[in-house]
Amino acid sequence: MAKIDLICVGEPLFELSNVGPGQWQSGIGGDISNVAVAAARQGVRSAIVSFLGDDPFGSEIRNFWSMEGVNDDYVETLPDGQTGLYLITHDKGEHHFEYRRAGSAASQLGPEHLRDAIFQNVPIVHLSGISQAISQTARAATEKAIEKTKLSGGRVSYDPNLRLKLWPLQQARRVILETIKKVDILLPGLDDSRVLTGLEQPVDIIRYYKDLGPSIIALTMGEEGVLVSFQDEVRHIPAPKVEAVDASGAGDCFDGTFLSQLIEGRTVSEAAIFAASAAALSVQGHGAAKSIPKREAVLALLQHAGGKM
Repeated sequence: MAKIDLICVGEPLFELSNVGPGQWQSGIGGDISNVAVAAARQGVRSAIVSFLGDDPFGSEIRNFWSMEGVNDDYVETLPDGQTGLYLITHDKGEHHFEYRRAGSAASQLGPEHLRDAIFQNVPIVHLSGISQAISQTARAATEKAIEKTKLSGGRVSYDPNLRLKLWPLQQARRVILETIKKVDILLPGLDDSRVLTGLEQPVDIIRYYKDLGPSIIALTMGEEGVLVSFQDEVRHIPAPKVEAVDASGAGDCFDGTFLSQLIEGRTVSEAAIFAASAAALSVQGHGAAKSIPKREAVLALLQHAGGKM
């Protein structure tokens, strides 16, 4: 198998996005899939570890990954499984999600499916709080992925992605905060972090997370940009000003792009600047993955803004 730079473990989903009255646009989503696609569009070799159902939605997802250059060698098709899906609707500038994922194929992923060979010589493995919320077996798989990544010498990346429709806050807070103690790269959103920590100010949230152990933290704050922490430095990265159409998947776009730049040897600040630009471009189109920009578009935006990469 070809060398892999980034592995994403979790749940891919089929997407239907409402783009106008009676108009629906299909696409591919799921946070870990979005992250893998974002990294691939920046030239990084990414792969998915998951299950898909033996249905048209699963086939569509595989076809999409193939076109994007995302490796699916570690994705199994369950003969009796169903691929999860979700719908995006919009109201007064906000996007809303409705999910059809209960008992999905991906929720049946367990620690026994994570072979040692998957994690050998992989620089970064990315995980999500959503994967921990969809089932007990998927949560155990996340724990096993952390263990195997550490043993193989890789770094663990983690986005808490708090979804209170999937599990109660007390349980989510306990599991997520315990997980943060074990990861190297933390990629939380501000709204989720306020709920998880009970803190309001971004700098206080960064300090709280840093005390738990991650060496790199990038706190995404939407239009307010990103607050990054590395070693003793905390830096604010402003977000480019754009006209937002659909913010679905913007955080995932940031995550995948940020990780791609770390893999390529950029500094934490350089990676955050590049990823913030990618996320800004992604909100100008509908759907989680279709609007993720390629490297050339991000470089063009940075050049226009006077940035250097």
